[in-house]
Amino acid sequence: MILLNFSHPLTDPQREQIEALLGRAIDRELAAMPQFDEQQPFGAQLASLLAQIDLTPAQWQGEPILVILPSLNFIAAALLAELHGRMGYFPPVVRTKPLAGSLPRQFEVAEILDLQALREAARRNRTS
Repeated sequence: MILLNFSHPLTDPQREQIEALLGRAIDRELAAMPQFDEQQPFGAQLASLLAQIDLTPAQWQGEPILVILPSLNFIAAALLAELHGRMGYFPPVVRTKPLAGSLPRQFEVAEILDLQALREAARRNRTS
């Protein structure tokens, strides 16, 4: 499993939670923290962000990939469109949640969202 992390660095407990939910090991973790200039168009900045990810077209399309999205919704939306274009499907993504009662605030893995399954279920609900 390749983990693409566009958010904060993972802790060891978070990595263990992900592996437990998936039932498989994270073989490779590639991280690229988006630092977008909100006054500039996002297209070129997104291309620059993804240029940091060392994957071949065959790997984008054939390797199992899991994604941790950036927190800014506009970057996440553009990133998902780009990933779908490269992969041919929506990747599963990690959802985190605040750890109850933690000070300072800490996060744990809540679930793995299967975006492609969500998309396919939504298509079944379309009307003509």
